Amino acid sequence: MLALLFVAGAASPAGGRAGGAASSAFGVKVVLPGQAAVTVGEVSAPPKGAFSTPSFQYPADGSAVTTGPLDATTSATSGTAAAAAAVSSLSIFDGEIVAQTVSVSARASAGPATAQGSVGGSGLAGLTVLGAPVASPTANERLTLADWGYVLLLEQGSVPSPRYSGFVTALDVHLTRDHGGLPAGSEILVGRAEASAEVAAPPPAPKPHPAGTPAKAPDELPLVPPAYRTIPTITPPLGETGYIFPIWGPAGFSDTFGAPRTLTWHHGDDIFAPFGAPALAVADGIVFSVGWNKVGGNRLWLVDRKGNEYYYAHLSAYAPVAVDGAEVKAGTVLGFVGNTGDARGTPFHLHFEIHPKGLLSLGYDGAVDPTSYLRTWKHLTGVGAFVSSSFEPGAVLLQATDISSGNGLEPGSLARAFAPLSKAGEVALLAGTRLPVAPGSAPPPPTTGAVGGHD
Repeated sequence: MLALLFVAGAASPAGGRAGGAASSAFGVKVVLPGQAAVTVGEVSAPPKGAFSTPSFQYPADGSAVTTGPLDATTSATSGTAAAAAAVSSLSIFDGEIVAQTVSVSARASAGPATAQGSVGGSGLAGLTVLGAPVASPTANERLTLADWGYVLLLEQGSVPSPRYSGFVTALDVHLTRDHGGLPAGSEILVGRAEASAEVAAPPPAPKPHPAGTPAKAPDELPLVPPAYRTIPTITPPLGETGYIFPIWGPAGFSDTFGAPRTLTWHHGDDIFAPFGAPALAVADGIVFSVGWNKVGGNRLWLVDRKGNEYYYAHLSAYAPVAVDGAEVKAGTVLGFVGNTGDARGTPFHLHFEIHPKGLLSLGYDGAVDPTSYLRTWKHLTGVGAFVSSSFEPGAVLLQATDISSGNGLEPGSLARAFAPLSKAGEVALLAGTRLPVAPGSAPPPPTTGAVGGHD
């Protein structure tokens, strides 16, 4: 009769991992051809687990295996794993194989560049096989069991860095003929421990490109075929603080991430705002892939200091700072809201995406739902709330639909184009911004009803 006592935790499914580390162990396993294995003391990590029983026997009469106390433990934390098993008073086939104690252990750890481990410390004490004592068992030693099988002692192996994986089994009995009530092909394993750890993948090469943009921007990569495409459902922490909402001033959005689109799905949220509203850098970082494509129109990318990437699309225009390789602070004006690209004819908005560093291997389809992030980021609305140097020299346009009436050959034309029109909402200019002034001429009159500005 089998008595079991779980002393800590429960076994998790094989293959579980904690920060690149995993371990497993068991006390005894009996495998019969064509039948499910019978295992006692099986635990794995993560999570941390332990098992203990005062005795074990198989089958009910103990004719194949009997033991005294049996224990197994496992643990796995980020980059480190360990496993151990111990069996006392072992007897197989009514004393044909006996051992006072069986003990196995395995360890693994991984640093930034290498992984290593060991199965040292495993041993068999008081081992006797077919009446002959085995004083000093050696690793992977094989002993013949008369004409009915063989046994492997301290069977072990390992795979080296960058992913170390090691195992040890104290006794592995194989039957080549029927014996002791078990059929040929049966196997009895006693004392098993495994541990593995993996070197973390190096961070991707930073996206800053002072010497030029990548050959292809992330949004220009081929879409994943529909049969293989999945929409990420996670919102991992980005690892930074002080994030800024990507639009200055009044703006509204709803969660449209994952909504169907032609041949694909919506990779971000649309943030609706007045035409020309400033689009701000959400974090300190570097601008790259500034330019046009037929879907995003005027678009750009920002990579933050942690390697996360952010996509801005449908801009009406760029701020002077928006050049490849430019280093910017959170709140810097990068461009202005519009409806360029495939958004032509729709209400003015910014299409905004978040691509966490850990999902960049998925290409453009590594976007996550930005909604929960946007709801918590600081939304700037006050005068002078964004980095003024980002639009020096130049002007920030708000609610402007057309300045094509400006003719540089006609004196005063540009000033009239930027002046407020009688039709409400067509043109406005942040007060205090600088316009070109011809030598000897007076500056254009200040606009009325402007939101304010900062030069």
